[in-house]
Amino acid sequence: MRKLTRARGARLRRRMPRHLRRIMLWGAPVALAAGIGAGIVLAGSAPGRGAREEVSATVFSLTGALGFVVSDIEVEGRTTTDTATILAALGAHAGTPILAVNPTRAKEQLESLPWVRSASIERRLPGTLFVRLVERMPLAVWQHDGKQELIDRDGTVIPVSDLSRFAKLPTIVGRDEARHGAAALLDLLASEPDLAERVTAAVRVGDRRWNLRIDNAIDVLLPEDDPASAWAKLATLERTNRLLQRDVQTVDMRLPDRLVMRVNDPVKDPSPPKKTHPGGKST
Repeated sequence: MRKLTRARGARLRRRMPRHLRRIMLWGAPVALAAGIGAGIVLAGSAPGRGAREEVSATVFSLTGALGFVVSDIEVEGRTTTDTATILAALGAHAGTPILAVNPTRAKEQLESLPWVRSASIERRLPGTLFVRLVERMPLAVWQHDGKQELIDRDGTVIPVSDLSRFAKLPTIVGRDEARHGAAALLDLLASEPDLAERVTAAVRVGDRRWNLRIDNAIDVLLPEDDPASAWAKLATLERTNRLLQRDVQTVDMRLPDRLVMRVNDPVKDPSPPKKTHPGGKST
């Protein structure tokens, strides 16, 4: 009878697909550990926090002893956030019982980091933690109230102490409405990329319209209504007439039927005229 049972078991194992054998191999210990933990909790009349934590620690130690420990941490989407910060947020390292890692808590910790916009965490048994990050992309430097801050497309401030490496980003000047409208403005400017590259700053005027600073020298006053058409017109004039390469100070495009330009005053020579003395010599 014993030999027959073994033979039948062997035949069943040969017929069972490999992936099902893996599920049984790893799933049975986990189910056992979870059942033990659930039984202990349910058996208690009203376990307090300390008791629950003790039970959890026991279960996690048991699963760790069975081999369910962190052996690998894979991170996707990381560009700026350093590895040590991610590990600290996960609260995990090599050898940590993998079931002790709380994905919900880890997600909250990661999304509280300055550069992380969203995060997801997966436990891939028996020992891999998979982390997917979506980091914030710097859009512009927001200037307001005498200070400068880095912002992303949502207008969210990215806490950065040194802005020097973001010097090539445009500067957005104004209050909250300026930072929240920055993405829409820069998308509009991107319709004329050659001209957009020359925009160094944009100033929000009364939550109604924008003034642009081009080549850090020329101010362009966009209209409140249909700024996209005005921007396209300016780009056309620049391509055909090199309008912005003249000695221009301001280009006012607020009126739909005309364009008003203000040129720089000619520089006068401050030196007095030379006097000519008899004999042809001048002093």
